[in-house]
Amino acid sequence: MADARDDGARNDGAGSTAQAGSGNRGLLGEVRDAVSTRSALVMLGVLLLQLGFALSYMGAFHAPKPHQVPITVVAPPAVERDMVARLDALPGDPLRVTPVATRAEARARLLDRRTDAALVVDPAGRTDTLLVASAGGPSATTAAAEILQAVARAQNRTIVVSDLRAPSAGDSRGLSSFYLVLSWTIGGYLAASALNMAAGSKKPTLRRTLVRLTAMLPYGFVSGIGGAIIVGPVLDCLPGAFWELVGLGTLVVFASGAVGVALQSVAGTVGLGLTILIFTVLGNPSSGGVYPSSLLPPFWSAIGQALPPGAGTTVVRNTVYFDGNATTGALWILGAWAFGGVAVAILAAALREGRKRRGPRTEPAAAAV
Repeated sequence: MADARDDGARNDGAGSTAQAGSGNRGLLGEVRDAVSTRSALVMLGVLLLQLGFALSYMGAFHAPKPHQVPITVVAPPAVERDMVARLDALPGDPLRVTPVATRAEARARLLDRRTDAALVVDPAGRTDTLLVASAGGPSATTAAAEILQAVARAQNRTIVVSDLRAPSAGDSRGLSSFYLVLSWTIGGYLAASALNMAAGSKKPTLRRTLVRLTAMLPYGFVSGIGGAIIVGPVLDCLPGAFWELVGLGTLVVFASGAVGVALQSVAGTVGLGLTILIFTVLGNPSSGGVYPSSLLPPFWSAIGQALPPGAGTTVVRNTVYFDGNATTGALWILGAWAFGGVAVAILAAALREGRKRRGPRTEPAAAAV
């Protein structure tokens, strides 16, 4: 009986020691078990994207200021030079003035998207006409009108605004093109991410890369149809140009998806963060959807049309409202991103397979002495 009691005491002591050891691990041990180094790095990446998102949008939008807004002036030869010089010399350089000879030429420049507004001076009276096309971006139109009206008041003149191409009734603020392209770009890179996660985030083989890129084509086509239906028959935001929008949607989604496939093929999970950085953190605020480049800070103005959201917004807006004018450059940008994504994804997978076939490098055996 004494031996049994001694054994029990020893067992109780061992249990107490184990519980004490577990207690000593405490919260820190639990955290170490729950949060691995990899997950901590992922959380750090998410934090950086979050802060970058806030910085990009607020940095681009918090204080829009006109800078070299392109306008056209039609004025009598006797006053043209003085008027152009006066407008070009305004503090802060808000306007970039181009004089033309006739109202018809000014109208053509406006609808061709070579200018944001056209001031037609009446030589016989004190009321001038400002031609605008607010469907191309109400913010730029408003900024140009406010500046020119202030100048006119100082000269005891008035300006009447004539909107030659207003947004449709369902697109009163002119933002539908931006939001449509936003949905397409996000859908494209999330679809690429879904394909990557379905394989356990492994870097893909060449065959799997080709399958993923091929899968983005029908996905992009269906996305294009869905987006065109929503902004057309369903909401009447961007009526007309249905099949043109389907084609543009296919291109935008495929470009976004191809870049997503490429970056995740090269960098794995980090590639998704890089894709979000390009398309959402940098691309969306600089796209010209909310404010045109002439109202954005220099950095955002410089990069906007070189990224898919900006190029996509421009080509959709100009296709729907301006008969496809000034879309060639934007289409080349989207095509370049799509081609670059395909090329990088295939090259990365091919190089990876080549290294696997060659196997690990081994040092030659030392010669026997």
